[in-house]
Amino acid sequence: MIQREHYIEQVRPFYESDLIKIITGIRRCGKSVIMEQIMREIGENTDNIIYLNFEDKKVSANITDAEKLISYVEENRKSGKCYLFFDEVQMIDGWQDACKTLRLYDNSLFITGSNSKLLSGEFTKELSGRYVAFRVRPFVYKEIEEYCAELGKEASVTDYLVWGGFPKRFEFDSSEAQNRYLNDLDDTIVVNDLIGRHKIRKESLFRSLVNFILRNNSRILSANSIRDYIVREHTGCSVNTIMKYIEYLKEAYIIESIKQYSAKTKKELSYYSKIYDADVCFNSIRCMNNRFDLTHNLENIVYNELVYMGYEIYVYNNGGKEIDFIAIKETKQYYVQVAYSVAEDKAYQREFSAFRNTDNLSQKIIITNDDIDYSTSVVRHIRLKDFLKMESL
Repeated sequence: MIQREHYIEQVRPFYESDLIKIITGIRRCGKSVIMEQIMREIGENTDNIIYLNFEDKKVSANITDAEKLISYVEENRKSGKCYLFFDEVQMIDGWQDACKTLRLYDNSLFITGSNSKLLSGEFTKELSGRYVAFRVRPFVYKEIEEYCAELGKEASVTDYLVWGGFPKRFEFDSSEAQNRYLNDLDDTIVVNDLIGRHKIRKESLFRSLVNFILRNNSRILSANSIRDYIVREHTGCSVNTIMKYIEYLKEAYIIESIKQYSAKTKKELSYYSKIYDADVCFNSIRCMNNRFDLTHNLENIVYNELVYMGYEIYVYNNGGKEIDFIAIKETKQYYVQVAYSVAEDKAYQREFSAFRNTDNLSQKIIITNDDIDYSTSVVRHIRLKDFLKMESL
């Protein structure tokens, strides 16, 4: 497996700190591998390391609560600073209390989890100023290229647009095996985990909502518009229920939403948001007859890549015309429009006209899958295959 230095370099300054290092993100995005790489790096200088994986029944069946976890560490640690690595720690009762206690006794604590409850308001209040959090995502294209080279395979942009970047899938040689893996992954993290965790009784309604949202990535949605679709099949579906289910998906890092920024009012519009899938495979496995939604997947990919690069992202309402993103980092701001192609005149006019009346202080960028350079004196065109290899805009 490749060294995911993008994430490790963020954690490295805290190796010796008593702050709890929280590595979080969607299931199977590579958190455990990153933890192992950190553990191996620290292990070059010490053997005072304890690793526990709470998805392993041998561990979770014997260490069931905070008291037992603290006792296990005290019985097995050596003198001096001890480095504790707990994988999927949220699976045991009272893990917060155990973490708060263990950090006080010359331990450097690293934990992973697939649930944003790790960063819930209650927990962060208890740990105010005592933790640092690091969000891990599925592979971006640069990581896919590196991993495929390690495996002796070709990295295809089109394959990325359809099947995304969950690391494990690249180990399978056939498309059938990859598809089976991704469908099983979807069943586990999107449906089974959430239905069981939240004791969802309206399972059919929940599945319909999940399918609708994940098929409609890169679109502006409201709770009302989602309900209008769902009530065609399910009666008694309230906006509150819709909003609750959406929060479940966000909580498990399956989707993210970004606010719309209005040029007219100079503020965020809270009643609409644009939803993106954590990985475009969630859209593609729901498509029939290989009719993949490459247009919206491309925008979703650009969103994921921009977030990986460290940009703060908003949708921009430019006087009624949508610009896909305002991307902000430090003092620089970019208007970014995304389209599959602008080769046809109608598409060219539609996409480029979105930039009219925007300020001239921010660079205007359009990203497409075209090979021809359509840059103008005002708008910079970036070909997708070039964008995917960039470190910043």
